[in-house]
Order: sequence, then C-alpha cells, then structure tokens
Amino acid sequence: MIVGVTRETYPGERRVALVPAVIPSLAKAGCQVLLETGAGAAAGFHDASYTEREAKTALSRDEVFGAAEVVLQVRAYGANQKAGRGDLARLRRGQFLIGLFEPLSSGEAAREVAATGASLFALELMPRITRAQRMDVLSSMATIAGYKAVLLAAQALPKMFPMLMTAAGTVNPARVLVLGAGVAGLQAIATARRLGGVVEAYDVRPEVKEQVESLGARFVDLPVEAADAQDEAGYARAQDESFYRRQRDLLSKVVARCDVVITTAAVPGRKAPVLITTDMVAGMPPGSVIVDLAAERGGNCQATRPGETVVEGGVTILGPLNLAAEVPHDASQMYARNVTAFLLHLVKDGALRLNLEDEITRETLVTHDGRVVHSRVREAAGVTGAAAVAARSQEA
Repeated sequence: MIVGVTRETYPGERRVALVPAVIPSLAKAGCQVLLETGAGAAAGFHDASYTEREAKTALSRDEVFGAAEVVLQVRAYGANQKAGRGDLARLRRGQFLIGLFEPLSSGEAAREVAATGASLFALELMPRITRAQRMDVLSSMATIAGYKAVLLAAQALPKMFPMLMTAAGTVNPARVLVLGAGVAGLQAIATARRLGGVVEAYDVRPEVKEQVESLGARFVDLPVEAADAQDEAGYARAQDESFYRRQRDLLSKVVARCDVVITTAAVPGRKAPVLITTDMVAGMPPGSVIVDLAAERGGNCQATRPGETVVEGGVTILGPLNLAAEVPHDASQMYARNVTAFLLHLVKDGALRLNLEDEITRETLVTHDGRVVHSRVREAAGVTGAAAVAARSQEA
C-alpha cells in the first residue's frame, strides 16, 4: 500500500505529516512511503533522510495523489480552504485522506470531499479513550502550544519570571495565571514554573485540581459550578452565558493581580467563550501580558485580534495562530508518531480495512462512499438523511 505525504500549503505551516523515523514501522506493515519533494524541509527533514529509510520521492503533488491509496497531511482541505482547494480535484473514489480538517466548522468542505468519493479521517475527532492516547494529535500539538505560549509571554513581559536576590536588591517573581488546565494549560503551568514564575490556574473541572497542584501551582477555587463540563468524547462542553458572566465576575480580582494570563479555553466547533473582558484588561497592571491560545476561535479575551498583537491600556494581548508550526521539528515528530499509530490501527495485511464497530475508526471517519457519515459533522453541515442519499446517487 502506498502512503503519500504532501508538502503543506497553508500559509506559515512548517510541519510535515510524516518523519523518517516512523518509516520502518510502516514498512513492516506493508506500506511504501511516497513523499512530495521537499515536504519535510521546513521542519528540518530533507529528502535524503527519507530515501535513506527507503521512502520514494515524487516530483509533483499530482504524482503523490495519483499513486497513493492513503494521503497524509497536517492541514487537509477543511483546515486549509484557500490553498488546499486544489487538492479536491486530485482526490478519487476509494482513496483515503488523513489529517486535521476542522470538521465541525467546515461542513461544506466535508460535503465537497464526500462528493469526490474519497474517505476522510479527521484527527480532531479522535475519542479521548485510553487506547487512542498514542493517536491523539490535538494533545500533542496542545503540549507545544502551552510551552510556546509561556515563551511568548516571557519575551513580551517587561520583567523577568524568577525571583532573584542580587546586590542591587530583590527582583520579585512574575505572577502567572493559566485559565484552563487541559493539555495546553498544564504544559503552560509547568513551563512557567520552570522559568520561576508564581503560578495559579483555574478550570471549570474541580477534578483537575490535583494535577495543577502536582505541578507546583495554586488552584483557584471559584464558587461557581459548571454542569457537564466535558462531553462523552472527553472534550470541553460549552456553558450558558449566565455561567460565563458569573465566572468573569469572580475571576476579575484574580486577573487584576497577575502579570501574565494565558488562556486556553476552547470548545470544538464553537466560538471560544469570553473569559476576560476589556474592563478586566483595564484592571491589570501596566506592562502585563495576555496570551490567548483560543484566538483561532475568536479568543477568550474580548480584546484579542486573531494573529495580531494589540496593546490596550498598557496591557499587551497576543492572539497567536498555529503555534505548533513555530516548533516544526518536534511538532512534526509528535504528529508523525500519532498519525502512524492511527494508520497502523487501520492497516491489516498491507491494506487499509474499515471496521466501523471500532470506536476509534467510527468516530474519526467523516466521509465514505460518497457521503458525510459522521453524525456531528452532518449536523454541523446541515446534511439531512435525504440529502446524503441524493449526494450518493449523483456520484453513482
């Protein structure tokens, strides 16, 4: 089975879906890797490092899509709708596409892929169960984002993170607040602590308190209780506006005493909840920094502008996008291990086999046999049962 790897076309994307180190594992399973020339160069993996592991290279993107039964990408069409649209014409019936797709907010793109007859696996939909941990791309990339967010904050903050005792006097440590103790938040806590900051963290899930404290941070207890903070797949669930209003009121005093706030609260397929209002920003000390990791979803801070750095009342607000691409070498290695584990889960006897009784396969499969088959994506795309049948009939 030929597994194709293409060069990423999303602006600023420097990751690659597969690195040379995982090729032997795929070869043992009967997979031959075909790489678009230069696909790994931006992440520090040159073509020779792939061919040394017996991968083959293709001079064109068309050649990869034409030969490969499975195509691996970091940002597939739904997550790369401008530059990635050209790949639609390259997809064919019976081909498999695996990558990040933003399926819950790219319903029309899912319908377009379905119309090609190709089968799409969206890695954002990976269920958070024990046996899928090795395949959890979102957690891997969130680890990098949490780490990088603290470095961005340290660079923008006009003071140092650690407490220092010097002949010139004592330098007080930076006070850091992390909102959200998921994977990105926990990594941000650990990184801020390593830099010497005094760290506090808040999450709507009281059960993460132990994890926060194990990293040396103080857990902020607020007298506000969230109902059903996460869904059955393990992802965050949106709360109503009255909850967020009460939460903001209680957080305002905590935010006001901090030098750095890192926000990580995001709900798949939904606009990010506003945790920090412009009034709360105005109450922060001049020179403070907010790093909003939910910027791609509109931001947890009311003043965030996605992809920009703004200054409001002396407070610097960063809205970084695609932070994992700024650490492409390690991000690519982590992504490649995740996607390889997933691919090996699907491959049996040198061919990709679909077992829809398996939760991992079923929950990540978005399109198949000319239809959008994932229920949540169908709902987001407005695909009814009748429309799905009609689309399939047109393809036939």
